[in-house]
Amino acid sequence: MLSDYISPGIKVELKATGKIWMEDDSRTKHIYMSKVMDVVSDDRVEVLMPFEQGKLVLLPVDGEYSLCFYSTKGLFQCYSKIVDRYRSDNMYILVLDLTTELQKLQRREYYRFSCALELKSRICSKEELEAFENNRKYLVEPGVSLQRSVVVDISGGGLRFVANFRYEEGSTIYCSYRLPGSSNESEYQMICSVLKVQELENRPGLFEHRIQYLYIDETSREDIIHFIFEEERKIRKKQT
Repeated sequence: MLSDYISPGIKVELKATGKIWMEDDSRTKHIYMSKVMDVVSDDRVEVLMPFEQGKLVLLPVDGEYSLCFYSTKGLFQCYSKIVDRYRSDNMYILVLDLTTELQKLQRREYYRFSCALELKSRICSKEELEAFENNRKYLVEPGVSLQRSVVVDISGGGLRFVANFRYEEGSTIYCSYRLPGSSNESEYQMICSVLKVQELENRPGLFEHRIQYLYIDETSREDIIHFIFEEERKIRKKQT
């Protein structure tokens, strides 16, 4: 039963997965934090309408979202659709029907490993975004200039990099990098969403970006996680 894993009060992430209902609408490119208010049935939950900077975010009925629940039994993910929203005791509630089975996520995907890697990136073109929506395939145009920056930590779910330029929060970007020790052919390519950007306090003109993978093949993700585990193992071995 759903209530065996999900209970009222736990945190939940919502990320849009359906068709973009309004061009350049930032609500389709953002992850919102909320909490579960009620588990109505095995395929329906109610969550608090998210707030951003003290303002209510009115997510639309029929919007499709990926949910990640921070349960006491681990991280669980599924897909859902907003079927209703209402106000109760000065709280705004979203009613979501779960459209897939609940799946457990490995916490290792969220473990961040500090490193220093060269990152190449650029804003995705409109044609590429349309291709990702339909086929989830890369259409990286040869000869297109890529901006260079430095990755400061990576995980199986995203990375953080520092650059002398900045992308807008909510941007969708193409990224590529190589892991130390891999062959020249092992360049990992992914499409990412820019979650947060801030200028470094002690380094004016440098901007820290936190990004999440939107499209990455599972082989690449497993390679990245394996690399993190191996580097951690080497560090522990040196310490002992």
